[in-house]
Amino acid sequence: MKHLHLVLLVLILSFASCKTAPDYGRALPEGAPALLPLGPDDHVPDVRSQWNERDQILPALDRSIAWAKKPTSAKHFPIEGVTVERLQQSLDSFRDALTKSTSADEFQRRIERDFVVYKSAGWDGRGGGVLFTAYCTPILDGQLTADATYKFPLYGLPTDLMKDAAGEIKGRRTTTGGLEPYPTRRTIEASGMLKNKKLELVYLKDPLDAYIAHVNGSAFVRLPDGSMAKFGYAGKNGQPYTSLGHELVKDQKLDKDRVSLRAIREWAKSHPNEIQEYLDRNDSYVFFTPIEGDPHGSLNVPVTANRSLATDKRLFPRGSIVYVEGRPDSGLPEGAQLDHFMLDQDTGGAIRTAGRADVYLGSGEKAEAVSGATRVEGQLYYFFVKDSLVQL
Repeated sequence: MKHLHLVLLVLILSFASCKTAPDYGRALPEGAPALLPLGPDDHVPDVRSQWNERDQILPALDRSIAWAKKPTSAKHFPIEGVTVERLQQSLDSFRDALTKSTSADEFQRRIERDFVVYKSAGWDGRGGGVLFTAYCTPILDGQLTADATYKFPLYGLPTDLMKDAAGEIKGRRTTTGGLEPYPTRRTIEASGMLKNKKLELVYLKDPLDAYIAHVNGSAFVRLPDGSMAKFGYAGKNGQPYTSLGHELVKDQKLDKDRVSLRAIREWAKSHPNEIQEYLDRNDSYVFFTPIEGDPHGSLNVPVTANRSLATDKRLFPRGSIVYVEGRPDSGLPEGAQLDHFMLDQDTGGAIRTAGRADVYLGSGEKAEAVSGATRVEGQLYYFFVKDSLVQL
């Protein structure tokens, strides 16, 4: 009997450990809803503090409003039962509440009166929670011509990379007019297939710098004369993303508890002959385009530091009002901000699930340091006006 009790104890502990280890990368079952309406006993965020942050919210909000009113935006709706008209009314009503309320309490009352709150289905499909990570626009050193120091290019979009009307990657156009999967990072880098095709936009001095630009989808490059060349996302090869940090932990190169961009940089600096092998494990490869101003998200509007969120746009209504909430014990790194309203304005290249979301933190060394250390468990809420308020 002692052995039986021991076996039962092991099974119970194993089951408990499984329950406490969410798989945030788990895909939703086919046809399962990505948004769940809050029940009467569910936690609803207290948003009164956001009335005092209205000046920070309005620039991102106004970009979503302008995008939602474009005729081309309608093609992305309905999604999760949300029509483009309901999105437009939600954004307008939220702006009205934010700008015309005379106090934080009045703002809270208007939100409670006019809006229905949903939560992400999360990692388990039942609202079990979301893992928030972060991304930024790194500032890197580079130059417009290659030499012995600057020899790692960022490439523009190849002419043989085919997309559909929604911008999803279809593959590589063959010489016979057919389609095939676009080559992986390893193949692109090893074969030199993009060289000397007038696709090189800028050259960096470190392969990890180029990789960081790929992961974030944009880069500001400081040139030798002190000027700044800016590059935004143009497309990708359509291959799956593999986390560099995950691979380093798997091979016991880094401890799980100290994975950050700074730690990865330090490891790469001390292991220059190994880093390329790990970079090549990520099949995904990003292409860039020169930009003016701030990088644009997948809505083709500029993303706003701490107010633009990237999610899986196959699941969630783009342009929407969201509230990101971190768990009190989740270890938010210094300089990161959660527990506030954001706008769902970008697509996470590595996010293909309801259990993940990426917060945009802006540009520069501080943003890079914080984004590389951000890994916060919490909940993601969406706010839409009640159906009765939608004007058709």
